[in-house]
Amino acid sequence: MFRLAGSYKLTKAVGLHREYHKWHSPSLGRDMELTVYGHAGLPAIVFPTSQGRFYEFEDRGMVAAIEHKINNGEVQLYCVDSVDAESWYNKSVGPDWRIARHVQYDNYIVHEVVPFLRNKNWNRQIASIGCSFGGFHAVNVAMKHPDIFTAFLSMSGAFDLSGFLGGYHDQNVYFNQPLQYLANMSDAWFLDRYRGSSYVLATGVHDQCWDFNVKLAHVMRSRGIPVRLDVWGDDTGHDWPYWHKMIQTYL
Repeated sequence: MFRLAGSYKLTKAVGLHREYHKWHSPSLGRDMELTVYGHAGLPAIVFPTSQGRFYEFEDRGMVAAIEHKINNGEVQLYCVDSVDAESWYNKSVGPDWRIARHVQYDNYIVHEVVPFLRNKNWNRQIASIGCSFGGFHAVNVAMKHPDIFTAFLSMSGAFDLSGFLGGYHDQNVYFNQPLQYLANMSDAWFLDRYRGSSYVLATGVHDQCWDFNVKLAHVMRSRGIPVRLDVWGDDTGHDWPYWHKMIQTYL
């Protein structure tokens, strides 16, 4: 589902304000790392692709693609690590443990990364960003916590990961599958906050995840949630060169 194809040039941004941070996470019971790019602007938590690392956005040229906006103080990136290998992809444990580990990761983001971000940047807006599997994380965290996140940018995300759990389903699974819980969303507290936020789903005509984006946009609109869905032409697929162009367009 999330295989990356094609070739790309690894380009690192230079001359940026860049910080590396590491701490022992109480939520996850292990050390976690992240990198901050920029000194001011819209703060955005960036999730890596499947089982990716915190340095992926820089290594794949995504930071360099918007270097001028970062340097101008328009946006500040907080690139976090993943624990996908311990959750969704961890076939050595049962599906109940896999989804429970994801819930711990959500706690890490909300109760550790967000306060860390707030100590550095008091902008009232916070965005979530991700490509591929990171797009799922970006959408899911924003939809679950609309009191914290006011925008998401998902590039080539997929939003029903039930196949990773072999048919297992419980409350944790339900509330981490955007296509499921948003389809039944009627809580005014959530809907009011969604309707004041900004959401972008970007995909391509040759992206294997395009149907997930079309389905999610339909579900969101059926609940009165504003969302911009862009399906890029020109043979756009599921790979970094296309995501370079997308992040330059939307940020």
